[in-house]
Amino acid sequence: MSFTIELERENVVTPLGSVRWRTDFPILRERVNGKPLVYLDNAATTQKPQAVIDALSSYYAHDNANVHRGVHTLSQRATDIYETARVKIQRFINAASAEEIVFVRGATEAINLVAQSYARPRLKPGDEILVSAMEHHSNIVPWQLLGEQTGAVLKVVPINDAGELELDAFRRLLGPRTRLVAITHLSNALGSIVPIEAVIALAHDRGVPVLIDGAQAISHLPVDVRALGCDFYAFSGHKIYGPTGIGVLYGRKELLDAMPPYQGGGDMISSVTFERTEYNDLPYKFEAGTPNIAGAIGLGAALDYVSAIGMRAIAAHEQDLLSYATEAVSGIPGLRIIGTARRKASILSFMLEGLHPHDVGTILDNEGVAIRAGHHCAMPVMQRYGIVGTARASFALYNTREEVDALAAGIRKAQEMFRR
Repeated sequence: MSFTIELERENVVTPLGSVRWRTDFPILRERVNGKPLVYLDNAATTQKPQAVIDALSSYYAHDNANVHRGVHTLSQRATDIYETARVKIQRFINAASAEEIVFVRGATEAINLVAQSYARPRLKPGDEILVSAMEHHSNIVPWQLLGEQTGAVLKVVPINDAGELELDAFRRLLGPRTRLVAITHLSNALGSIVPIEAVIALAHDRGVPVLIDGAQAISHLPVDVRALGCDFYAFSGHKIYGPTGIGVLYGRKELLDAMPPYQGGGDMISSVTFERTEYNDLPYKFEAGTPNIAGAIGLGAALDYVSAIGMRAIAAHEQDLLSYATEAVSGIPGLRIIGTARRKASILSFMLEGLHPHDVGTILDNEGVAIRAGHHCAMPVMQRYGIVGTARASFALYNTREEVDALAAGIRKAQEMFRR
């Protein structure tokens, strides 16, 4: 079968295998253990295009200054490009205004912000927070901490053997004490795409707000927060070709307005005396201290980059890779794929009979193939399947079918070494 995608940036049709934008990523020219780098650890972090690297370098070389606080030229320039990045993010996820975009360190901090600022003041003993059985630790531990602080209870929506959310169970668990649903959009361990439209509709029918952990989904699926109707959406910049240490919390304005600050310090205030403090407007009341200015600018550049290619094109390419990879490894004796949801993206997790995932990862690394091995910060998922962990290959816009072939060859080599 021949696959093609339309490159919106150049308005031409190009065979998927060629991946013309691959040359935009300088690190992909590296060699590892004498072999060309095959980078398949994108669910952990993505590589950065030259456009993002240049944006970071340009900021530090030409515009470096603190934002919002200076009347001098450099500060004004830094503030302009920093706030322009916020607007880019607003448009990328279709938020109603830039006020709804809060800069944080990553999805983890965004979830903790909602836990402590939105949920904690509202929860009483016996109140319930719903999560799914496929959550990352970052969408489990903050709610457990909140339970210890408030007496609230964590309820877990099960998944089936394929790694799909059991919607009927979700309906049953939604009850009179449910105060918040916090759920992933795309599982980092299984690749399952959660039907969040249905989740949000069911929750809102009960008057329950919904937080979506979009850390994995943001680089693989189009995200329109107004179309989804979610109350909060969290993601990290480094998962979508941006820098580490920068992330975003989207929140509906009326909810953010009602929430107290998460941290205190500079720039989140409008006035301070020893008697009282008046807080700044949105989104600044949640952004205490000097922010990651360069990180925000780099994230803005990353969103410009993926927007120029087009999320449709990226999704089509990655779906082709996932289908090709699934077929390529399915014929390998002793290999078991973990996560076979009907709606799935970007992630191929597997077990190899007789080999620990760490051994698989080490042998593949010797072949220049970078994957992740372990529990992927999703230990309850591993417990659900009765395993210690998986080997996980995860795909991005710059990966190719030839790299999938290298993965399959490396797996077979691992088996041969084990048989010896």
